[in-house]
Amino acid sequence: QVQLVESGGGLVQAGGSLRLSCVASGRIFILNAMGWYRQAPGKQRELVAVIDSGGSTNTADSVKGRFTISRDDAKNTVYLQMSSLKPEDTAVYYCNANVKTTAWIMRDYWGQGTQVTVSS
Repeated sequence: QVQLVESGGGLVQAGGSLRLSCVASGRIFILNAMGWYRQAPGKQRELVAVIDSGGSTNTADSVKGRFTISRDDAKNTVYLQMSSLKPEDTAVYYCNANVKTTAWIMRDYWGQGTQVTVSS
């Protein structure tokens, strides 16, 4: 029905930057909030940042001031600009989108994840 495809992960040195992208495709009636989560080995998945359809954002305290979430609704895409990366940012980053596929059906979808590794 709806697919989310992430890109932009990789290996970067501490202090470096990466930009993640996530494109939503498929049966999209309305694209509501979109966000990024991450999961480090042995830890629970946690919210990194979320942006609603009006452009309001919420960012985790651990990345505030370093990560910026944005979206381009013309492209059904959400971005995560990550700067001043730290080794503790190492994780698999997942894209999430809340999508209305019809006027009365709404659910969350997840991407497959993209690995971000920050070396010290």
